[in-house]
Amino acid sequence: MLKGLSFIFLSVLALVSCSSSVKKNGVNAQEQDTVRVQDTHGRQYLVKVGDPAPNFEMTFPDGKKIELSDLRGKVVMLQFTASWCGVCRKEMPHIEKEIWQKHKDNPHFALYGIDREEPAEKIQVLREATGVTYPIGMHPDAGIFGLYAEKDAGITRNIIIDREGKIVMLTRLFEEEEFNEMVSLIDKLLRAMS
Repeated sequence: MLKGLSFIFLSVLALVSCSSSVKKNGVNAQEQDTVRVQDTHGRQYLVKVGDPAPNFEMTFPDGKKIELSDLRGKVVMLQFTASWCGVCRKEMPHIEKEIWQKHKDNPHFALYGIDREEPAEKIQVLREATGVTYPIGMHPDAGIFGLYAEKDAGITRNIIIDREGKIVMLTRLFEEEEFNEMVSLIDKLLRAMS
């Protein structure tokens, strides 16, 4: 019996050792596990605080486009959202009131909602339902989301990026204490640029 258990243990150990060297998207599994361990509260992010924000291009319902790299030098807030997300609908009026209205005229600040996998018509419905006026772009295939979090992970998510293009905060869902920390961080980053 002891011999059988030893064999099973050694077999499992060999499998674990082999899997830690397997590459996934250019990152070995051991490094990927480290990213998840550093992720706050197991939120399924693929990035972490301190990482450079992955670049992307996004189109808006009016056809205008932006590229994240063009915003270097600004404090940037990205908010992943969708019309079907109840938590998003709860959070968005707070973003409008406590962040957008306060900083929308600041040339050192940019805020973009990124609607997950919906057409322009749904974005307009979402804006009307939540009363937000900040710009919301489209990414029909969730490709932008997939740069930051696992594609099957949930939303709402906010990503705060400093003027050097580094991620300084990642949020998930709408928790009042975390939201207030985010508001304070944005205020602090913008004061430092004045």
